[in-house]
Amino acid sequence: MKISSVFSGPARIKLSYQFAGSVTALLVILIWLGSLVFGLIRPVSWNDPWIYIHVLIQTHLYTGLFITAHDAMHHLISPNRNTNHGYGILAATLFMLNNYAGLYAKHHQHHLYVGTEKDPDYHPGNVWIWYFKFLKEYVSIWQIIGVGILFNLMALFFDQTNLFLFWIIPAVLSTFQLFFFGTYLPHRGDFAESNIHKARSFPKKHVLAFLSCYFFGYHYEHHDKPFIPWWMLWREREKSQVS
Repeated sequence: MKISSVFSGPARIKLSYQFAGSVTALLVILIWLGSLVFGLIRPVSWNDPWIYIHVLIQTHLYTGLFITAHDAMHHLISPNRNTNHGYGILAATLFMLNNYAGLYAKHHQHHLYVGTEKDPDYHPGNVWIWYFKFLKEYVSIWQIIGVGILFNLMALFFDQTNLFLFWIIPAVLSTFQLFFFGTYLPHRGDFAESNIHKARSFPKKHVLAFLSCYFFGYHYEHHDKPFIPWWMLWREREKSQVS
């Protein structure tokens, strides 16, 4: 699979990010996997409030998988091209068999044509119509078939209730988390002509920004400096004068 960048400068990861990028990506993937395995093997009691908390944690970790794949799309995990895209392919595949190459092409199209009819992430109007079109853009019938086959294979080893609670439902919830905090809120509405990125950022509340979408609510900063990894966006927001 050949993957090429549409960006001409930021493709080289900064020296100071090289080690941290790989470690961060690996930690996100391993924590997601550990949380999933724990959820699949634990007995389910509907009276246990930790079950629901675990679902929310797993949702947030699924979002982390996509953010990891996203950083790979911007060449921010490793200076080694194969290693960088290897992390991206792994993270995207673990997130319900997403196609990394397809995501890569559409995400770079989003950066090139943000807020226009050529932007695959932009669908002005009602939030639910936008969300439906967002799903239609990124979820394929082959992906659904593949997940169905994988579910039935995994059901040979794990309880179906656990599979729904900790594998299926968090993935679905995460798509809305990514859409709402990482696409809809930053790009909805009109923008001044001076706002060339047609994006806005959340207030400088870093804990909430991390919990909502791994700092991707600081969206103007991401579009302005796409060579900054997700875990450094809070620092860019601190320096930003954008309200």
